[in-house]
Amino acid sequence: MSEGWKEDEAARSEPVPYFCTPQPPQQHLSAVQRTRCAYTRAVPSREAVVAVPFRLICLLVLGHISFTGGRFTLTLQAVALKASPLSIGLLMSLMMVVPMVLAVHMGRWADRLGFARPALLGLGVLAAASLLAAAAPSIAVLCVASIFIGSGFTLAHVALNNAVGQLAAPNQLTRAFSMLALGFSISGMTGPLISGFIIDRFGHAVTFLCLMFFALASVGMLIPFAREAAQTRPPAAPAQAASVIDLLRHGPLRTVLFVSALLSMGWDVFTFVAPLHAVRSGLNATEAGLLMGSFGAGTFAIRLLLPALAARVTEWRALSWALFVTALCYVIFPLTHTLPVMLASSFAMGLSLGCGQPMAMSLLHLTAPPSRAGEAVGVRSSIVSATQTLFPLLFGALGSALGVAAVFWAAAAVMASGGAFARRIK
Repeated sequence: MSEGWKEDEAARSEPVPYFCTPQPPQQHLSAVQRTRCAYTRAVPSREAVVAVPFRLICLLVLGHISFTGGRFTLTLQAVALKASPLSIGLLMSLMMVVPMVLAVHMGRWADRLGFARPALLGLGVLAAASLLAAAAPSIAVLCVASIFIGSGFTLAHVALNNAVGQLAAPNQLTRAFSMLALGFSISGMTGPLISGFIIDRFGHAVTFLCLMFFALASVGMLIPFAREAAQTRPPAAPAQAASVIDLLRHGPLRTVLFVSALLSMGWDVFTFVAPLHAVRSGLNATEAGLLMGSFGAGTFAIRLLLPALAARVTEWRALSWALFVTALCYVIFPLTHTLPVMLASSFAMGLSLGCGQPMAMSLLHLTAPPSRAGEAVGVRSSIVSATQTLFPLLFGALGSALGVAAVFWAAAAVMASGGAFARRIK
């Protein structure tokens, strides 16, 4: 047995941390294996699928509660300050301005350093933004806080998604991202519920402070991972950075990025206009939070069933149906004005959009070059951030001119077109 193989055998006998840490590639491995080993140590797929999301899910839930609760509270605080739909659209669009420009660099950073340190920085920025929003409740300050809330969480989100994609086996990606998405469903459901309850009883400032502590708790859970990652040896820097254009020239990846952006647009338009429709229909903050919680419950329910669904339906067929059902929900939702019917429509919306996101992420990691998975996630985040920046402005202006119902129906047309596109893909 060669010395190299003896060293590898000794390395495999050591305890293996379940997160992305930079490691030097081994020369005897294949090209794909060398690429994966450059960013994470080998982990058995059966352990990775269970351990990676489970180890990260708690800090992911806490950070996402802070993000979703902050986005919801920003909207209601702006409504309380008598802001117009266009101003609220501007407030929401600012949340993703920085990620639109820097998400690709965030992905490259996650490829080089692993997830721990970028996620630690992002969650710290998220906590600081919540404190800022609590300190000075004005539209100008809320705009600044919106920028930092979106930027901080996107950095953590890109890093965490890259960790799961690197550690899970290719044939287990849909299951791994389904488990990871369950965490998003829990936090997406509880964030608005908690925020709405606190707003009605203690006000918006106290709500932002509570959300700050959720982010700080997530930071505390992440510190041990960052310390262990800091003790590893960073890989040598590449001689020349590859161009993002090379990724976008990859036809299958480009198609996945397009459909993923549509799904994200459907998700974010709903979180933008649903609270407005709820308030204008006479619901209080607690009931509006319950409405968004129903959406989160729908995403949670479908993601519990997603492994069984993925065994029977191809990813592209599931994505096409998700887009069609989302379009139908967008047609129906503005016609509802009572809480029970709105809750049912919101739950159905959660079922459709909750099904699409994990499958899109699975396809992303299957089609992206293995050595650039984090960068591909960053490209997706950049495209998604662009839609989250432009569409709230567009739909906010449309809502000011024609009413909130027009926003829902315009989104329905876009979703239906995307469903027809996805249905043609083999």
